[in-house]
Amino acid sequence: MKKIVINGGKRISGTIPISGAKNSVVALIPATILANDIVTLEGVPDISDVASLVEIMEIMGAKIERNFEEGRLVIDTRSVVSRPLPYGKINSLRASYYFNGALLGRFGQATVGLPGGCDLGPRPTDLHDKAFKALGARKIQEEEAEHLEVVGDSLIGTTIYMDVVSVGATINTMLAASRAKGVTIIENAAREPEIIDVATLLNNMGAQVRGAGTDIIRITGTEEMHGARHTVIPDRIEAGTYLALAAAIGDGVVIENVIYEHLESFIAKLEEMGVRLTIRQDSIEVHKSENLKAVNITSVPYPGFATDLQQPITPLLLQTKGRGWIVDTIYEKRVNHVPELARMGADISVLDDRILYEAPNELTGACVKATDLRAGAALVTAGAIAKGTTQISNIEFILRGYDHIIEKLTAVGVDIQLIEA
Repeated sequence: MKKIVINGGKRISGTIPISGAKNSVVALIPATILANDIVTLEGVPDISDVASLVEIMEIMGAKIERNFEEGRLVIDTRSVVSRPLPYGKINSLRASYYFNGALLGRFGQATVGLPGGCDLGPRPTDLHDKAFKALGARKIQEEEAEHLEVVGDSLIGTTIYMDVVSVGATINTMLAASRAKGVTIIENAAREPEIIDVATLLNNMGAQVRGAGTDIIRITGTEEMHGARHTVIPDRIEAGTYLALAAAIGDGVVIENVIYEHLESFIAKLEEMGVRLTIRQDSIEVHKSENLKAVNITSVPYPGFATDLQQPITPLLLQTKGRGWIVDTIYEKRVNHVPELARMGADISVLDDRILYEAPNELTGACVKATDLRAGAALVTAGAIAKGTTQISNIEFILRGYDHIIEKLTAVGVDIQLIEA
């Protein structure tokens, strides 16, 4: 069992490079199945979710060359076969459901264990099921898994309206529709940058996806797809996490390899708080910021404030002056970080799924546990801010999504280490 130990209260400075987007790569790896060829992915983060996906791909017959020092995966899917995927590995991450769309598109069938990942309250897959059914597939629920198969000769393009905006359902529909006959139109599609990233790979492999990044996506199915080379976009959630940390305890920190447009709503909140920033073409410098003011945050679908960033920004809010609230309209139960921060002395509570805080707070080190990926990131930031020593358990959640977090934070002056408990 591993723990992260942080001796906090130290100012930081220097440069933090941002890795490839976790929320992209977990869809890009299953998407390579559609090519029946060799696909090279560059900028792949060295995180446990990627390791799990690689292992699952190899179980299906893929041949994969890994070079995590250079962030490269070379994936040969010509020997992949559609076989039932192991529940244990599938259950370790949420993005396993992307195998449904990829396998259904290439082989016309898929048997995949039910997805796992962080417990953020209800995360139904009914929109995925609705889309697959509309394309001509039927689902047979099995114990701890679901089996999908095409009813006729192939999937058939159609128009699908998403009842709510869903990144996962939008991507899964794009994957399956890329190999369907005819044209598929997704209405009320998600608009996140990761959607565009997946569409770019699909098009590089020979698909015809138009409109990604808007609420209407049009996919013209193709019978065959081929190999390609693709670079993963920078991780906007990792960037936002470190921007918040730099604003809280930084004496000049540069966040490198960022796309400003992907972070506009987050940066707008930082500026509203009074954080001093210099924005350059592919980097953001956070200057020493003082006398920050409290703000209210409502997380909504992109391009609004990201649900994945409401937890990482919370420790920064606790260093402002005033009182405020956070409402997450995507995952109403995304509040598990609150009692852990309270353990560190934060004046923070939950009332009717609304997080209420009063600041400033003098955080002190404590023994806390990561209850999910982004809650874990929030505790790392809180530990770096706090006086004294913080021990974080359940760090497997953090390692699912943050590439070399110990090394990156050590380089800017955070006293942080990973230990065997």
